[in-house]
This record gives sequence, C-alpha cells and structure tokens, in this order.
Amino acid sequence: MDFVFPMPYTPGEWLAWAGAALTVLFGLVAMLAPRFLLRALALQPIPEHAEALATPRSLLGGFYAGIGLSAILFSQPLIYMTLGFAWAFAAFGRALSILFDHGGSLIQWTSLAVTLLLAALPLLFVFGLVP
Repeated sequence: MDFVFPMPYTPGEWLAWAGAALTVLFGLVAMLAPRFLLRALALQPIPEHAEALATPRSLLGGFYAGIGLSAILFSQPLIYMTLGFAWAFAAFGRALSILFDHGGSLIQWTSLAVTLLLAALPLLFVFGLVP
C-alpha cells in the first residue's frame, strides 16, 4: 500500500488543514520552547523544579503535535472532528475559568478567542458549513 500525502483541495479542507497545522505549530513550540510558551500564557515554572517543564513538553507539546499531525497525514473528516471537538472543549474549559475563577483578563479572553477559532476551522469543514 502506497502512502500519498493528501493535499487539501476545497476551501473547507484548507480551513481544517490550517487548524491542524496551527495545532502542530503550537505543539512544537510547547515541546521545543516551553519557557517561551509559559511566559506567553502568563505562567512561570519554579526555577528549582526543572521537572515543571515536562508537562508543557509532553502533555501540550506531544499531544498537540500528535493530533495535529495525524489530522494532516490522514485527512479524514472524523479526525478533523476530533481535533475540532478537542479545541471546543478546551474553549469550554477556558470559559469556565473566566466565569468561575474570575479570570477575565485580556490574556484569558484572547486565549478563548484563539481556541474558539482553532475549534471552528476543522468543524466548519466537517459539518459542511464551508464546502
């Protein structure tokens, strides 16, 4: 069986592909530059606990890069749906934090908007809203 890299053709496929590519990019940043990512998220590890960098590298970096790369390589609607739902639930968690943790800062609202965008990109294609 030959593996052929599936190229997106329709605008909807390009949106889904872009969402997956941005997910991979975020994953690589988390894996390769976790301190930069934590600063961007207004977080900071304790200097004497270097193991605090393992979580962004593995859970954020590895998971994001893995699911995004899977969506790009397999280019299947159900994988794009998984990616969209994952980002949608991340947005839901962010919204819960804004509501219940009184975390309505500019960084939180910006992160919520970015997360909603990343959820919308593949879901618009999967649900046929963008052909």
